[in-house]
Amino acid sequence: MADFIYLASQSPRRRQLLDQLGVRHELLLPDQDEDPEAMEVVLRGESPTAYVQRVTLLKLDAAKVRMQRRGLPSAPILCSDTTVAMGRTIFGKPQDAQDAARMLQELAGHTHRVLTAVAVGAVRGSKTLLSVSRVSFAPMRQQDIAAYVKSGEPTGKAGAYAVQGRAAAFITSISGSYSGIMGLPLYETAQLLRSFGVKL
Repeated sequence: MADFIYLASQSPRRRQLLDQLGVRHELLLPDQDEDPEAMEVVLRGESPTAYVQRVTLLKLDAAKVRMQRRGLPSAPILCSDTTVAMGRTIFGKPQDAQDAARMLQELAGHTHRVLTAVAVGAVRGSKTLLSVSRVSFAPMRQQDIAAYVKSGEPTGKAGAYAVQGRAAAFITSISGSYSGIMGLPLYETAQLLRSFGVKL
């Protein structure tokens, strides 16, 4: 039985969701010379499903190396990545306010998918699961989008919005995993952690 895990994510929402499961965790964050953003580049012709799973496993491999390099006690490592997609178009994290506004204009009045891959690995082996949810946005006026972008909430969020934040005022329906849309699907996470001997 593992009495704690490493969380290789800077997301406060993922920490909060692990706390909700009662999972003891320690952060295993990148060193200054690492470039996690470089892993998130979309390959030409890559589908949203393939993309989010590939990025999650890259993050997990980097975290395993980090744990060994630092000489840390061995424990399961959890990684996750979330992306927003309409068709085969991937909406990652916005580069700036203008990019965030563009994404929100495209998502407004439509239904999109939120894909979150979660992976758990130890020194030997890893397992991954995928959560796919659907989110429908109401039409949004230009001033609504501008005000939301100005709030700063879209920064660092896939698809330029946070379901648990002010964007909820524009979401008409959700189908799937609310925690998955937040960034860590708890059902899939619990399944993976149990398979690595983590007590929940």
